[in-house]
Amino acid sequence: MDITHYHKDFIDYLESKKWVFEPKNLYEPIEYIIKLGGKRIRPILTLIGADIFSNEYHKAMPAALAIEVFHNFTLIHDDIMDDAPLRRGKQTVHEKWDINTGILSGDAMLILAYQYFENYEPNVFQKLAKLFSKTALEVCDGQQLDVDFETRNDVTIDEYINMIRLKTSVLVGAALKMGAIVAETSDENANLIYDFGLNLGLAFQLQDDFLDTFGNPETFGKQVGGDIIENKKTFLYLKALEVANEDDRQKLRYYYNQKLEDNSVKIPEVTRILEQNDIPLLVKNKIQFYTEKAFDTLASMEISNNNKEGLKKFGLWLMNRSV
Repeated sequence: MDITHYHKDFIDYLESKKWVFEPKNLYEPIEYIIKLGGKRIRPILTLIGADIFSNEYHKAMPAALAIEVFHNFTLIHDDIMDDAPLRRGKQTVHEKWDINTGILSGDAMLILAYQYFENYEPNVFQKLAKLFSKTALEVCDGQQLDVDFETRNDVTIDEYINMIRLKTSVLVGAALKMGAIVAETSDENANLIYDFGLNLGLAFQLQDDFLDTFGNPETFGKQVGGDIIENKKTFLYLKALEVANEDDRQKLRYYYNQKLEDNSVKIPEVTRILEQNDIPLLVKNKIQFYTEKAFDTLASMEISNNNKEGLKKFGLWLMNRSV
């Protein structure tokens, strides 16, 4: 299972597409965000899903592109909601153009994503569209919960896990399952690969939360401590509230009840409290829990041991990133 191979073939497919039509002001922002780069993990997952069940991953290219276009649509609208100036080190769409363009180009991307499913026969098209609609709505649910949590002080760890499941994991599960649908494998296989992706997605997001505070600034690609600055009630913060003494809890609540211009004290102080309460270890245990839960689904999957090993390696590669 050669990730670089899938990546190269997908990029070639993406580059072969024409993105800009009239009116240019609608389509140029779409081309801009699509070509900004990124890891392309979700489309690669769709190709993997098709490959392990049929050995013909090229026919999954339109579905993979649908997932990538949808993912980038969510990024445009997320950046507007977060008032983010940068995405992958470059200006965000609403900064480069304006908010109205960001909204409209994003809307067009959602519709474009659906159009790519028209490359498939009615039976496959229907299954893809059904899964896609369910997933897209769940991503919206997750985004709304994320917004709601900002003003709540009683968020539980279970609620947080459910939010990241909806906001992040369902798209990882759906990406793999779309490949399985294109391969026309059994429903059981398709559901198992979905569960594999769902649990891997949870581990992936928890890893992201961990790296946001404890990652290497040289390689992380985002500002380390961003979640602390934004008062994001991640697993790290919620777990610390659960296990820390009253003094540390009060300090955490104090820091998370305000947004500061200067975070030079806040970031190291919150990080110190997290380290003092073994939060890095506790979050790594949770990442391990979901990674192993993902691997447990492989036993029931009707694929070769070679492919099972490939999926396991991919999962470990995803979890061992330090960026």
